[in-house]
Amino acid sequence: MAIGKNKRLTKGGKKGGKKKVADPFSKKDWYDIKAPANFDVRTIGRTLVTRTTGTKIASDALKGRVFEASLGDLNKLDDEDSYRKFRFICEDVQGRHCLTNFHGMNITTDRLRMLVKKWQTLIEAQADIRTSDGYLLRVFCIGFTMKMRGQIRKTCYAQHTQIKAIRKKMVEIMTRDIAGSELKEVVNKLIPNSIGSEIEKACRGIYPLQNVNIRKVKVIKKPKFDVARLMEMHGESYSSVTVDDKGQRVERADGYEPPVQSSV
Repeated sequence: MAIGKNKRLTKGGKKGGKKKVADPFSKKDWYDIKAPANFDVRTIGRTLVTRTTGTKIASDALKGRVFEASLGDLNKLDDEDSYRKFRFICEDVQGRHCLTNFHGMNITTDRLRMLVKKWQTLIEAQADIRTSDGYLLRVFCIGFTMKMRGQIRKTCYAQHTQIKAIRKKMVEIMTRDIAGSELKEVVNKLIPNSIGSEIEKACRGIYPLQNVNIRKVKVIKKPKFDVARLMEMHGESYSSVTVDDKGQRVERADGYEPPVQSSV
């Protein structure tokens, strides 16, 4: 072997050596998650995203993310309804805030298991309903029969014809309450479970019900994204230009150019 060749053998070790391990969090930023104006607590958490580098934009990575929060955390002094979970989808990013929109609702599994008992009939209904602003929602309702006043018999089973009549009434009330409303109004009805209470009252003549709840809501289709509508959901008015009340128009000559500054 010629002298002076193959220098790697004299240096020892592999070429390149060990690479420095960089902290992955040093390239990431935190963003606040903002819930719509329907809820008392607007900031529901924070999310992490890699900083904008080259063609990879941070806001594009955030859009489409789905967040889940309990109703007990979203509304103050509402611990009784903490078993209901709302889902939000990030639709726009403004500054360090992720503006979200309603994406669905669900009931916790433990609550659902607690409601299902022996000696009663479980009745479920579902319907695909389109809101007035173009959202297609799939709504699921659940209810349970209860004993009549002064009943001695152990069981409270409903007959098949009664179950059909109750299911028909459920779909009818859900369609009536949701079809003529915007998404914002639908969320306002879901928070206090007013639709479930209405079904309970309407079905009293067929068979007494208890624990009637909107079990789940899915957003199947949504209209084309509109910034103005999203800002309205967050209780703000969208405007491309902000004008101060005290401002006044400044007259400038044609071909005006600002003076060159000596220092910045």
